[in-house]
Amino acid sequence: MPKKKTVKKTTKKKNIASRTVLKRAAPAKAGAEEYTAKQITVLEGLAPVRKRPGMFIGNTASEGLHHLVWEAVDNSIDEAMAGYCNDIEVKLLPDGKVSVADNGRGIPVERHKVSKKSALETVMTTLHAGGKFGQGGYKVSGGLHGVGISVANALSEWMKAEVKRDGKLWEQEYKQGKAQRKVRAVAKATGTGTKITFKPDPEIFTVLEFNWQTILDHLRQQAYLTKGVSITVMDGRIPEKAQQYAFHFEGGIASYVKQLNHNKTVKQEKIFYVEKEEDDINVEIAFQYSDDFKENVFSFANNIHTVEGGMHLVGLRTALTRVLNTYARKQGFLKEKDENLSGDDVREGLTVVVSVKVKNPQFEGQTKAKLGNAEVRPAVETVFSDALTNFLEENPRDAREIVGKTILAAQARVAARAARDSVIRKGALEGMTLPGKLADCSSRDASISELYIVEGDSAGGSAKQGRNRNFQAILPLRGKILNVERTRIDKMLANNEIKSLVVALGTNVGELFDISKLRYHNVVIMTDADVDGSHIRTLLLTLFYRYFPKIIEDGYLYIAQPPLYRLQKGKAIHYVYSDDEKEKILRELQAAKAEKGSPPVKDKKIAESPEAPPETEGVGEKVGGITIQRYKGLGEMSPTQLWETTMDPERRLMKKVAIEDAEQANEIFDILMGADVLPRKRFIQSHAKSVKNLDI
Repeated sequence: MPKKKTVKKTTKKKNIASRTVLKRAAPAKAGAEEYTAKQITVLEGLAPVRKRPGMFIGNTASEGLHHLVWEAVDNSIDEAMAGYCNDIEVKLLPDGKVSVADNGRGIPVERHKVSKKSALETVMTTLHAGGKFGQGGYKVSGGLHGVGISVANALSEWMKAEVKRDGKLWEQEYKQGKAQRKVRAVAKATGTGTKITFKPDPEIFTVLEFNWQTILDHLRQQAYLTKGVSITVMDGRIPEKAQQYAFHFEGGIASYVKQLNHNKTVKQEKIFYVEKEEDDINVEIAFQYSDDFKENVFSFANNIHTVEGGMHLVGLRTALTRVLNTYARKQGFLKEKDENLSGDDVREGLTVVVSVKVKNPQFEGQTKAKLGNAEVRPAVETVFSDALTNFLEENPRDAREIVGKTILAAQARVAARAARDSVIRKGALEGMTLPGKLADCSSRDASISELYIVEGDSAGGSAKQGRNRNFQAILPLRGKILNVERTRIDKMLANNEIKSLVVALGTNVGELFDISKLRYHNVVIMTDADVDGSHIRTLLLTLFYRYFPKIIEDGYLYIAQPPLYRLQKGKAIHYVYSDDEKEKILRELQAAKAEKGSPPVKDKKIAESPEAPPETEGVGEKVGGITIQRYKGLGEMSPTQLWETTMDPERRLMKKVAIEDAEQANEIFDILMGADVLPRKRFIQSHAKSVKNLDI
């Protein structure tokens, strides 16, 4: 799950979707201004970057801000991959500055024959200038277009480059990408290397605070991918609270796989690892099977995380399926009458990291999410097939465990298909594919329809009465659903509550899942604000994360935020959502009372009605004439109250569930919902002090 959730207030007015109206252009009037070459604007130097920063760094929020650091670090990593650098240091400094230093060769400082400027100034201030275009600077590189450090320079309020080279320390400063003076030698120096220090420009970025955990996670990953390099990371933004980490992994991606599986029960003792060059492509693969039911894959090209895979991942999957089928038949695990293992079967429980180094990477788009080089696929297939065949022959115990795991997955796949068919047939026989407990909405437009998954019949009854029947559907759950973290899909679908939810969503599940069939584009988890409610919410989040991740990724899953308290004074009612908010409003009401003739303080969470009930003794606690009612369950609210506080699009507060870091989310679910008790115990002990207002 994400480290940080986005709070979103959703609104709907009569369920009318917003639309863009395109108007026909009026005919040009006589004497209108001509459209000639004079109207064409040419942006020189780094001006295009400042004009359209999103084209180069994705956005100007947190993601784009951190992208500046990655661009500076990538240059140092390129030096390390080329064998010229083994030490990188990244520092977060006071006043919003960042420095990245390495002991590589140092950016050249001599005069460039084309630009007629120092090579350093050319690299720092010119797009598409660098040592990554086949002139011998780098054999492989993470830089695709050579725009990295110049883009970071353009989007920085201030930047300084320091280069140790030729026995001297050279430096040059820049403001918004423009050099302030010529490159000059300022001192004598030993060794070589480059140091870039910069401060992101507040004119460009909407977020200026670097996330320490994001920095750590990215640089730890880079250390795994660059075997033998040492990366030191220091947070010195507040000197008295400075902290430092150092990453160095001689095992490379084999160590990465071990770390990814550290909370899981593994099925093979020895981690598979191979590194070999084939047709000028360096292929590095490590994997290990665990008792998990899902695939956990990370693919990289030139140290860039290709989140959408590409040819290297296709080659790996093809070779894995072919080799395991060949071995299983050769050893008699699969009989002649048995079907071949499918790709899904052999990937169940697989944790794998594949990393390739390519001279001329062809990524799909500047975001570099998918590798398109066709020649990479056969290279990966060849290297992986040969190495995996040898591994299975040389490690018969691990081979038996791996093949046994995949055959069990194949059997479960057949059972799951039967379970899915049973769910579909059952719905068809009942005349509709909707469970009887679902109170559906009248709208068939998924874009405006909402499904509230509600805890218990009592809250379900209030929600059904209080909802807007046009676009809000209610599905009450009886008790706690099954924990699906360690459950196969056939057993999951045997659970009546989960079966009802799957049918209500309309997407089907597993290999037949189809997001286009989703019947509601707002799926809202609405549970009580107590321990049981939190547990049910966690069980539901586990279900969505493991079996319906696309619903989360596409932004369709929300968590309702019911109020904790109802404050009433006279006819004025305040619904508050936290203890801090309660104390604040109490102070405001008491201050208003002290001022003669002052009306009650009102805000967006006040509901005032002539039908508001009178102050009642015995309902909650009374403080200074103000009745305070603590809601422990949704069922304690009347249908009107539930609508006003939690379901009315004009006033409700909802949390949108997002996956910002899939690797961390996967680990958290393993810890909280997995079979191993010890990691969960450690997690609870380490986070116990941060829990507030635990209601037992």
